Amino acid sequence: MPRYFIELAYKGTNYSGFQTQTNANTIQTEVEKALRILHKQEISLTGSSRTDAGVHALQNFFHFDITEDIHPQCVYKLNAILPPDIVIRAVHDMPTDAHSRFDATSREYIYRVHRHKNPFRDETSFFFPYKLNYTLMQEGADIVLSQKNFFAFSKTNTQVKNFICSVQKSQWTQTDEELIYNIEANRFLRGMVRILTAALLQLGREKMSLKELFALFNKVSKCGLSVPPQGLFLKRVIYPEKYFTRTSLSFTPF
Repeated sequence: MPRYFIELAYKGTNYSGFQTQTNANTIQTEVEKALRILHKQEISLTGSSRTDAGVHALQNFFHFDITEDIHPQCVYKLNAILPPDIVIRAVHDMPTDAHSRFDATSREYIYRVHRHKNPFRDETSFFFPYKLNYTLMQEGADIVLSQKNFFAFSKTNTQVKNFICSVQKSQWTQTDEELIYNIEANRFLRGMVRILTAALLQLGREKMSLKELFALFNKVSKCGLSVPPQGLFLKRVIYPEKYFTRTSLSFTPF
């Protein structure tokens, strides 16, 4: 049975997360509904990376199997069916054993913080109008880069077997209007990026010291901080080099 990857982006403001939930509208629910309308059959999607309610994605993936070849204009037609806050970027023809979640080697997130009141940013950035020590925040990001045990930076109701993550990127960038925290790792725990960002912002406000931040990586207690979901974006999902070698259908503007 043919297998395909759907590459998509979305604004998560109006959704209760990525994965299907009972009595809640999600990204998966909308895409499965669009596929059902287009192909006149039930198609079950498997997601690469879950995102929580209100969280956005610049790139994410589903994979699915189908009993027939996909429609040659599937990207255009799916985008015509889907609401305007979800866009299909491409559909990739894949080997039958390809897996959108397990084959990913790492994922990269950004968290956006704006410093000045701006009604046009409120759904995609966190308004944080406090004086910040940027040097301390970057030193804290460097500490994150050197750590492995992220137990303190995960939600309590998680069922993972371990809390070990390998972080390849952890850094802040700033402009006159915005701060962006950028982190890439081989895996992420539930709530990890939002909790880390909150801790680094506390560090920037000098409400936490570098010593206190470092100590969190050696404790069995939780950090107890978080920032709201709207500033968080899944930036990209990274797969092995030359992973997408077959035919791809992509969005072509008029």
